[in-house]
Amino acid sequence: MKKSIMIIVAVMLMIGSLSACSNAQNTNEKSGTINGNSKDKNDRIKIVTTIFPEYDWVRTIMGQKADEADLTMLLDNGVDLHSYQPSIDDILKISTCDLFVYVGGESDSWVKDALNQATNKNMEVINLLEVLGDKVKNEEIVEGMEHEHEHGKDDHDEDHDHDEDEDHDHDEDEDHEHDDHDHEHEEEVDEHVWLSLNNTITICDEITERIKKIDPSGSDIYQANVNTYKEKLLDLDAQYKLAVAEANVKTLLFGDRFPFRYLTDDYGLKYFAAFTGCSAETEASFETIIFLAGKVNELGLKTILTIESSDGKIAETIKSNTNTKDQKILVLNSMQGITSSDIKNGKSYLSVMTENLNTLKEALK
Repeated sequence: MKKSIMIIVAVMLMIGSLSACSNAQNTNEKSGTINGNSKDKNDRIKIVTTIFPEYDWVRTIMGQKADEADLTMLLDNGVDLHSYQPSIDDILKISTCDLFVYVGGESDSWVKDALNQATNKNMEVINLLEVLGDKVKNEEIVEGMEHEHEHGKDDHDEDHDHDEDEDHDHDEDEDHEHDDHDHEHEEEVDEHVWLSLNNTITICDEITERIKKIDPSGSDIYQANVNTYKEKLLDLDAQYKLAVAEANVKTLLFGDRFPFRYLTDDYGLKYFAAFTGCSAETEASFETIIFLAGKVNELGLKTILTIESSDGKIAETIKSNTNTKDQKILVLNSMQGITSSDIKNGKSYLSVMTENLNTLKEALK
């Protein structure tokens, strides 16, 4: 993938180098550039985001001035972040943009090469995981959950015995460091940081500062917009807290992947699920199904949750193995499949998180 991206970028940039350089020179020679709030179409602010939440945050912060910018959402056709591969057109948009916003997890491993080949070396780049710092969490394996990196015990023990026979002269400290490294390597960052309203407030502050840096003339507008938006986020956060405080149940059960750790941690909820949030697995084992069905029985749960892209088969199978077989199957939207058409029809980050709140209220009865 690394070589293919570099080749694609190199070829396309060679083709467009003369026009790109010419446009850049013409822009610099004008009396009003982007930072000077020029109204020339060639000087429109170019912002590229990978996923829907980033796109919606930028659009909200810019407000009416978003109409004066070129805003791009790369994953605009419902492609999941974990399976997305950039097209030539995507790479070129990144190469010349003024601001690029991406998540920064394992799914974005292609970004480094794209940025190294970019023609605009002065672009502002926002990596959400870097912005959040120690607020970022690793995915966790909870009881009963399938996970892809599980090794059979017998194979592990056999390898361990073999290592002891062959390498018994190795220094113990060196072996300990090696084990720590392997353990650390197996941990995977939970990329779904946008599903926390608290994280969103932090990220929106960063986005605002970067846009103000690109377009200082609109600083007051951007700051006013983000202040209003943060009030709405805080109000919704308060509604989530109240819903959980009034809930009869404090545990969610997913017959699906689980990308909502940031949300459940924010409000002190427990959960059980078939897979981690970034899992590529689609088939749950008999043991997992029976375990989750048993938890539904034990906790008296009235709902089984799925995410928006699910076919619901695992949830239905869990339901059919419970004692009462009468649970509702509800959907929490992780915003990984929202399209440009959805946006035109009024979908926003706040609207989806509000829908999720209503679903959560029912799930916690």
